[in-house]
Amino acid sequence: MIDQVTDIQVRRAKPDDAESLVHLRGLMLAAMGNDIGGPDAPWRITALEWFAGQLAAPDMFAAYVVDDPSAGVVACAAGNVYVHPPGPRDLTTLRGHLYNVSTEPDFRRRGLARACVVALMDWFRDETGVGQVELHATDYGIDLYRGLGFIEAKYPTLRFRTTKA
Repeated sequence: MIDQVTDIQVRRAKPDDAESLVHLRGLMLAAMGNDIGGPDAPWRITALEWFAGQLAAPDMFAAYVVDDPSAGVVACAAGNVYVHPPGPRDLTTLRGHLYNVSTEPDFRRRGLARACVVALMDWFRDETGVGQVELHATDYGIDLYRGLGFIEAKYPTLRFRTTKA
C-alpha cells in the first residue's frame, strides 16, 4: 500500500514523539467539536503517559508520522492490535484499531494523513496477525478511508460509559 505515496517521508513514531501525538490528538478532538481545554488539561497528562507506554510496546501498537523541517511532527495515524474471538469469516484472533489520524491545519490536503494511514495499514498487514482493521470515521475522513478500501460495518457502533466525563 505504501507504494501509492512516493514523495512523502513517513516514519514510525519513537518514544520521544509521544508529546506530538498528544498535540495532534487534541487538534483532532477539537475539530470533532470537543472542548479539549488548555495546555494543562488533565487529559493531556494521561494521554502523554498512555502514548509513551504504547510506544514501548511495538508489537501491539504503532504510530506513523510525517515531519516538517521547521514545524516538527505535522501528521500522524496510530493503531493497536487487540485480541478478538474468531468467526466464520475471520479465523484470526487479532484485530486492529486505527485512530488518532490528524494533521496540522497548515499542512492539510497534501496527502500526509493518507500516507500515515497507508504506512499503518502496511504494518498491520506485514507485521501483525491482524485479520481486520476497524476505525470510527468522521465526516472529514470517511472518503479517505473508503478510498483505501474500508467499508461500513453492517452493525452500528453503540457506546455505554461506565464513568462520568
